[in-house]
Amino acid sequence: MIRIMASGVFGRVPFTRLQERCMLHQKLQQLLRVVRYGHTAVEKLTLSYTHGASSTPMFGMTIGQRLQQQAEINPDKEAVVFIRENIRKTISQLLDEADQLAAGLLQLGVRRGERVGIWGPNSLEWVLTQYATARAGIIMVNINPQYREEELEYALKKVGCKAVIAAPGYRDLDYYKVLYSIIPELATAYPGDIHSHILPQLKLLIMMGDDQYRGALKFSQVMEAGTNKDRAAILDLQNRLQFDDPVNVQFTSGTTGFPKGATLSHHNILNNSYFTGQRLDYHRRETRVCVPVPLYHCFGMVLGCLQIPSHGACCVFPSPSFDAEATLQAVQQERCTSLYGVPTMFIDMLNHPNFSLYDYSSLYTGIMAGSPCPAAVMTKVKQLLHMPEVTVCYGLTETSPVTMQSYRDSPTEKRISTVGQCGAHTEAKVVDEAGEVVPIGTPGELCTRGYTTMLGYWDDPHKTAEAIKPDRWFFTGDIATIDEDGYCKIVGRTKDMIIRGGENIYPTEIEELLYTHPKVKDVQVIGVPDERLGEEVCAWVQPKDGQTVTEAEIKAYCKEMLSRFKVPRYVQFVTEYPLTVTGKVQKYKIREEAVKSLRLEDIHSH
Repeated sequence: MIRIMASGVFGRVPFTRLQERCMLHQKLQQLLRVVRYGHTAVEKLTLSYTHGASSTPMFGMTIGQRLQQQAEINPDKEAVVFIRENIRKTISQLLDEADQLAAGLLQLGVRRGERVGIWGPNSLEWVLTQYATARAGIIMVNINPQYREEELEYALKKVGCKAVIAAPGYRDLDYYKVLYSIIPELATAYPGDIHSHILPQLKLLIMMGDDQYRGALKFSQVMEAGTNKDRAAILDLQNRLQFDDPVNVQFTSGTTGFPKGATLSHHNILNNSYFTGQRLDYHRRETRVCVPVPLYHCFGMVLGCLQIPSHGACCVFPSPSFDAEATLQAVQQERCTSLYGVPTMFIDMLNHPNFSLYDYSSLYTGIMAGSPCPAAVMTKVKQLLHMPEVTVCYGLTETSPVTMQSYRDSPTEKRISTVGQCGAHTEAKVVDEAGEVVPIGTPGELCTRGYTTMLGYWDDPHKTAEAIKPDRWFFTGDIATIDEDGYCKIVGRTKDMIIRGGENIYPTEIEELLYTHPKVKDVQVIGVPDERLGEEVCAWVQPKDGQTVTEAEIKAYCKEMLSRFKVPRYVQFVTEYPLTVTGKVQKYKIREEAVKSLRLEDIHSH
């Protein structure tokens, strides 16, 4: 029998058998909860500080090492399915092809620590690039498929990409045409030896597909370039790469209008994928994840694709970009057990005219993230999509991305009104303007700490220091409350970010562009409620004296320079703005007036 001793004013005194049994029972209950959920039951909180206790240790390995481990354990297990292209790969095939691509990049002169951009919608080439760069110690840079010329140029220049791997295009964008406008030297460049005056570090352009482009290599040529010696070098490298090495840069818009490159390590994203999947029960079930969300975003790349090494899951990609019916078909055809999406995607799937034609009985769980989930949508997802154990996630690109997640058995009310509880090995607190922790239920800025926090913003120590304090607390910029059970509710944003269908939009970027319009004197951009997308962009434009400008002109100007999702849905013309005594624009008043004038009060009140 275990003997439990207690210390006190009477010294060390043996517990009675009854006390021993009570204590053992309590310990066993805690242990059972740890085994089942990966965390212990916490005492009721009084201050807004909580943490995700876990009995599961973190991975101390790189993404490449873990993928190799999975290939040894489950070589013939299906890893990826690309339905539209009719492509299927096992884990061992995925590792083999990733190593072949890594060897090709090595042969072409891309070395450990250098940056390779990946630009395109979801594809096998995208996934191979993700794992090839991880195996080669190269830092992969995610480029938004909707980026226009200026956005692309800024991103490539900021991180000094040595190579870019690009799809032929996306929707109405011709990628080579955009690249050529930035790099006219492609006309005479020898493939693999670009000399760009704007992007001096860029040497390689690799185009997906069968077409040959001037100054560019085909993806297939890079796959063929690696020698046996290069393959051996990639294998040898696995023992030297460190799990704290940077492996990925993802751009997140800044309030100045310039994107910041959140730099993430193997340790950040591999563990984040694992613990998010554990809360979904991936570690105990055969898992097939339907991934209609984009790979360029942390949702698709970390919570989706990295489930292959972290849990040996299979990722099913219905289409290159989101297509509601293709996603529904994929769930039925591939017997998916989990489905991902932002609320807008789930709304589109549930309202598709052919929704009732498909069988969703294989599903049990999934992730809804990106923006707040309406109660009616959550109810329908649980019932009609057969996802009773769906979870809600919260986080930022800078935090790997998930720091908060509901449990599969969290009360429905908590899944709708909150973003869940702390992830494993992660802390959270809510602080006031003085940086002091506030009592439970009191709004303040949400801060998180743990393995999830990025290494920093690429080549931007000032912005890094603003976000990550010396004690390693990351300040999210979101206003939140934490209740006595550790559930977190996001109630606002310290910055004026707009979340449109899961896409983060910073008003300053649009404002700075519109300030350059010859007829615009001043502009203020705010978010207004939208039934489907959560929020839409609204611009309040003050024309220059004596000038007349139309809504169509403003939208056309934005379309030329910005990604489609950033173009204002509403444009209103004004002669003045509501100001504070000190002359600052009161954006909350603009939003209130815009909601009234656009007759969006009903949505606003939901």
